[in-house]
Amino acid sequence: MNRLDQRGAINILLVPLILVVVLFVGALGFGFWAFAGYQDYKTNSDKKAQVAANEAILDTQEADAKKFAEEAKKPYDTFIGAAAFGNVTVNYPKTWSAYVEEKDSGSKPINAYFQPKIVPTVSNIENSFALRVELVQQSYDNVVESYGDLLKSGKVTISPFKLDKVPSVVGSRIEGQITVKKQGSMIILPLRNMTLKIWTESNDFKPDLDTHILPNLTFVP
Repeated sequence: MNRLDQRGAINILLVPLILVVVLFVGALGFGFWAFAGYQDYKTNSDKKAQVAANEAILDTQEADAKKFAEEAKKPYDTFIGAAAFGNVTVNYPKTWSAYVEEKDSGSKPINAYFQPKIVPTVSNIENSFALRVELVQQSYDNVVESYGDLLKSGKVTISPFKLDKVPSVVGSRIEGQITVKKQGSMIILPLRNMTLKIWTESNDFKPDLDTHILPNLTFVP
């Protein structure tokens, strides 16, 4: 009986011990699993935080670069045309270069090209320019009518336009396919018996046209 009692007592004590061991092992395993999960989360979280921080730095640098580029355009350089042709005055960013042909006679008294840094070859029709300015010996109505087919086909839109510094002269603004292969914006204005055309041959330079060129452009009607 003593042996049986002892075995029974041992069996009774062994069950809780096994349970404690099982629970301990389970708790230990859970602890390792939780720790591993935390480390993985922390690693991924740190990576995400670093990526977000890098993106924020790049965004700031890009914004600063754009701001610096805009500020670098001022004060403006200026082209002033002959008095006989209305003293056309174009203020353009000082970071741009200009190539201007002026003639006392002919179909184009003013034929000007403007481009950041260096003006490419003007005789190559494949080249696009940030800004073009022409004074042509054509009536305003004829120049506008030349865009009639493009307007009908929906390739351009035409709306009334006035310069801030010459509000008495009403012209037109054309958006879309301003030439055969080029998209952009063009301003057409009557200047005495001639027509002044100002345009950009790329939509990338439309902000410059609207921010720097048109608000400062003037002439004597």
